[in-house]
Amino acid sequence: MREIVLDTETTGFDPESGDRIVEIGAVELWNHVATGETYHQYINPERSMPLEAFGVHGIGPDLLESPQPPAPGAVTLRDKPVFAKVGQAFRDFVGDSKLVIHNAAFDIKFLNAELRWMGLPEIPWEQALDTLAIARKKFPGSPASLDALCRRFGIDNTNRTLHGALLDSEILAEVYLELIGGKQPDFGLSQVQGGSGGAVADDWRPTARPNPLPSRVTSEEQEAHQAFVEKLGEDAIWKRA
Repeated sequence: MREIVLDTETTGFDPESGDRIVEIGAVELWNHVATGETYHQYINPERSMPLEAFGVHGIGPDLLESPQPPAPGAVTLRDKPVFAKVGQAFRDFVGDSKLVIHNAAFDIKFLNAELRWMGLPEIPWEQALDTLAIARKKFPGSPASLDALCRRFGIDNTNRTLHGALLDSEILAEVYLELIGGKQPDFGLSQVQGGSGGAVADDWRPTARPNPLPSRVTSEEQEAHQAFVEKLGEDAIWKRA
């Protein structure tokens, strides 16, 4: 089973009001194990960068109304491709795989707007699996942000001083595996070798997938978690309101 854990960064909250995607990051899982294949792309939004958005992700100082000299390592966007140049490659990469996203309605809304403007097929809402909704059902009344879930599960997110799509996708992959029944101790996203950093063919499969180590939960608990996730799918909680 192929799954894509995905995150985006944007210029704001609403594509219909002129906001655009500035970064997409995604990592591939095969049977809940990281393959090392990733998709990562910075995108020129063809508009200015609101200061509020820049404060969240630190991308695009060259697009601020009062441009600032880029700090060392700052990502500028004027020389990056527009979405129309990369949209097909992105669509080919995700294909019809399940998309694991935290607050899926936000990212799918932006991705579908960009795809629609290109005349490409949109992503069906039921293709997305919303980890925010899963966390809220599993831990009612508790904080369910990505940082809060990292604290709950003991996942190291010390490198997350700013939001970044690829880093957040890697962290979310670990959170997701905990939510569905316990991560593999050797998950090691950042240590996996052989990632292409780009789109892969639809029939690509890793030649040697690591065998999952025993989970920290019982088989009965895993079956209960699987039934829980399937029930979420039946309820279609991630569909547009």
